[in-house]
Amino acid sequence: MSSVVAAKIVSQRTYPVGGKLSITEHFFDVPKDHSKPEGGTIRVFARSVKKRDTAIVPDSSKDKEQLPWMCYLQGGPGLSCRAPQHYNFTQTILDRGYQLLYLDQRGTGLSTPLTASTLGMRGNTDVQARHLKLHRADSIVKDCEAIRQALTAEWPEEKKKWSIIGQSFGGFCSITYLSFHPEGLRESFIFGGLQPLVKSPDDVYRRLYKKVIQRNEAYYTKFPEDVARVKIIMNYLSRFGDGKIKLPSEGTLTRRRFRQIGINLGFHGGLDMVHDIVLRAACDVESFGHLTRGTLSTIDHATSFDEHLIYAILHEPLYCEGTAPNWSAHRMMSEYCVFDLEKAGDEPIYFTGEMIYPWMFEDYSELRKVQDTANRIASDSDWPALWDEQQLARNEVPVYAASYVEDMYVDFDLGMETARKVKGCKVFTTNVMFHDGMRSKMDEVFKQAFALRDDVVD
Repeated sequence: MSSVVAAKIVSQRTYPVGGKLSITEHFFDVPKDHSKPEGGTIRVFARSVKKRDTAIVPDSSKDKEQLPWMCYLQGGPGLSCRAPQHYNFTQTILDRGYQLLYLDQRGTGLSTPLTASTLGMRGNTDVQARHLKLHRADSIVKDCEAIRQALTAEWPEEKKKWSIIGQSFGGFCSITYLSFHPEGLRESFIFGGLQPLVKSPDDVYRRLYKKVIQRNEAYYTKFPEDVARVKIIMNYLSRFGDGKIKLPSEGTLTRRRFRQIGINLGFHGGLDMVHDIVLRAACDVESFGHLTRGTLSTIDHATSFDEHLIYAILHEPLYCEGTAPNWSAHRMMSEYCVFDLEKAGDEPIYFTGEMIYPWMFEDYSELRKVQDTANRIASDSDWPALWDEQQLARNEVPVYAASYVEDMYVDFDLGMETARKVKGCKVFTTNVMFHDGMRSKMDEVFKQAFALRDDVVD
């Protein structure tokens, strides 16, 4: 296990919320490159939350301050955390005796955010690409370790380990944590994020396209009239020419971009979300011969990658070790003729899923500014390991996972292969929840997760 330099606590400010919670805003300085801690720092932000002590007589005992930590690792990559009071599971975790840390992973939220403008300040394309490569799970986990050490520096040794809870990409980070820094962990909860132990994304996308096809079939089964509506929309976009219709974000609405609203098909209520957009757009075209501002804004919001630069550029490298992603999803798509717009004919037009394509760096206004950098990353094969199968095989950290058979974003079979390779990993599986079960079915998911931890199996 490689050592990590403890983070520097820059500031901490605590304030009450809603009479029941006490929230602290933390800023830390951590090495920009943990392999070269002398090479400068970046600033990382997090919010912690615990139950507010409303006792008239203050209790200054250490036990009140040294509640066990639970660190929440957000999905993504490249998505920040909301304030703790806006997560439906915050109170559930606090009621179990933890204090929670919601981390804005590096490059997101207030953690030295990466945008087209801030990335451009780093230098030329090569410099930008090198900096971006420091934003995968390996660096995020080292940030976590650095922060854990800072927060527990004065604690007794037996209390210094913390628990982690990873949703989606946060679960990928958890597998990296278990591989390279298990000494910092008391336990790990993983929801929809059992990382496939692959070294290239190709097989991942081959499998995920099949699930996207299934979700399209479910969509058109529920809304058969939308077969014609989607064709009306696509014909309209084709008639005006791809790229000529401007969105409020200054991006362009093309047929290929419109199909990306299918990213929502894998969520609870996702079929209805897509239907609402399709219905509104088709009605606009039939009634007015154009898409109204409200409809364009809705489509813009449903397909917004402009605010998620890390997500767009580093999504495929999440699966890479010693191989270049080379726009894997774009290449694998050609193996499934149902996605070929020119051959759709009378057949339904299928939406795409959580895939990143090179043309997005033409259609999205912010992504256009980093197109050269994205192409440089896509052709790069110099990616270190994000997991250690030998360490996972001798794992001693308790791991409790929820895995969803119908997951459209993390392949269930590959995830279960991972679970079998993590010693002691207990898994709750279900075919009646989707990827966002932690959010949409929180009570049931957490009940099952803690049952895995607390129940004794004879």
